[in-house]
Amino acid sequence: MTQVDDCIFCKIINGDIPSAKVYEDKDVYAFLDISQVTKGHTLIIPKEHTKDIYHTQSGVAEKLFARVPKIASAIKTSFQPIGLNLLNNNEEPAGQSVFHLHIHLIPRYGAEDGFEPKWTVHTEDYTNEDLQSIAEQINQNIQK
Repeated sequence: MTQVDDCIFCKIINGDIPSAKVYEDKDVYAFLDISQVTKGHTLIIPKEHTKDIYHTQSGVAEKLFARVPKIASAIKTSFQPIGLNLLNNNEEPAGQSVFHLHIHLIPRYGAEDGFEPKWTVHTEDYTNEDLQSIAEQINQNIQK
């Protein structure tokens, strides 16, 4: 497994920095976020160091995302949240602060639980033709 010496998550995987481990296997490590947004806020990371989703090989992503339902279900069984947000930030402008791919599982307990994902919808700004054009541009750049 490739790891980076100055990466805090690689240090957690190696045991150099303590964590509240939730799950571990040969490919994935999951632990409680030290800054609990809500009770049970868990990070899931690949043991293979990869900076963000853009730099992630499909095999690493498959292994990482395959563990998400198991860990999310364990959080649900443990704490009975009324919902759960799955969050991934890529690059600093999007809020990434640790540059090792990680998925946040944030259990939700109600409107006042401390987490408020909110965005402005621009439905009226795009016609069906605009949406088709955007979809085609993305499709043309998907590596097959």
